[in-house]
Amino acid sequence: MNNINPFWYLLILFAILIGWLSVEAIFHRHYLNKIRYRIHVNGTRGKSSVSRLIAAGLRAGGFRTCAKTTGTLASFIFPDGKEEPIFRVGHTNVIEQVSIIRRAAKLNVDAIVIECMAVQPLLQSLCELKLVRSTHGVLTNARPDHLDVMGPTSQDVALALAGTMPVKGQFFTTAQQYVTTFEMAAKDRKTVMHHIDQYHIESVSDGDLAGFAYTEYKDNVALALAVCASLGVDRQIALHGMWNSLPDPGALTVYSIHHQNHIITLVNGLAANDPVSTETIWHKMLERFKDYDDKILIMNCRVDRKQRSEQIATAMLDWEKPHRCIAIGNYVQAFLGILKKKRYNKKVEVINGESWTVEQILNKVMQNSSEKRHLLVGVGNIAGIGFKLVNYFREHHQC
Repeated sequence: MNNINPFWYLLILFAILIGWLSVEAIFHRHYLNKIRYRIHVNGTRGKSSVSRLIAAGLRAGGFRTCAKTTGTLASFIFPDGKEEPIFRVGHTNVIEQVSIIRRAAKLNVDAIVIECMAVQPLLQSLCELKLVRSTHGVLTNARPDHLDVMGPTSQDVALALAGTMPVKGQFFTTAQQYVTTFEMAAKDRKTVMHHIDQYHIESVSDGDLAGFAYTEYKDNVALALAVCASLGVDRQIALHGMWNSLPDPGALTVYSIHHQNHIITLVNGLAANDPVSTETIWHKMLERFKDYDDKILIMNCRVDRKQRSEQIATAMLDWEKPHRCIAIGNYVQAFLGILKKKRYNKKVEVINGESWTVEQILNKVMQNSSEKRHLLVGVGNIAGIGFKLVNYFREHHQC
């Protein structure tokens, strides 16, 4: 026995591994087949919100539905609408979707709404073709983000996102650009494509949006309603379900507090971290709060999102100017460097708030300011100090 070549030990171990993986694949396929409707949500922005809206609409329509989001805080949402956070050890891994599918199948659900958690193009395609095998694909939009992985151009981003196109299923999108790219992908995978155009987006009225306790977008609601309608859920029933659902922690919310005789309003736009979405939020909030005296852009930076910081800094050169701009978080130099190079700080007070606490941010807002109403629009990223800032305003919200 001692003379057995080590090669045979390796071969036996390899055979055991292959056998184990084969069994896992069989079980995974079994669990997938137990869930009649598998809805895979992808896109640059709004994936978590749309996932929640679709799940809420289907629940209201009588479908036993669970959902999994991977946005600001990864969450598993049960068929009764209750949810629990998903805690991870180490980095995120797409294999997580396997356990989510198994968990949903054991709950005997009719449908699962699952947010794509892959960024790398090959992994996006793998998630669809091997892990989710969706009956319904959903794409919110295709905007310039994660260009270091999916880029270098927005067209490349669209091609990467098209990797989650289902095979012989249905595909829904409100993306108004790169429609031909998605049409080609749908044709290639023999899938029926439903493009929700601007006319159908505008059919979502202001009254429909007024039912939400937070700021929701017509695009997201129109997309979710289209998916629910494809499964026979009445529009009003689906909409009522959406109104009663919990928003994603990264949803656009507004909080106001009284602080040392000042009114400070925070717009939580931190989860919208591509230049297009960020600009939309900034200008909408300037219009909404045009009577505020002091308008401040709060940019939350991350050391692992250097390119994103540079993108937003470059884009905001053409936006309507804030009175002040405060860079918080970590590695703010990537953001500030662009502004300094373009001499932006000659027109706007630009403040380095790297590693600041919430209290330091608030003190700076009021420092040397004769104004009594301050608008803070948070952008960039919700991680770290961004989340603490939002929590502080949520807990102290007064008006």
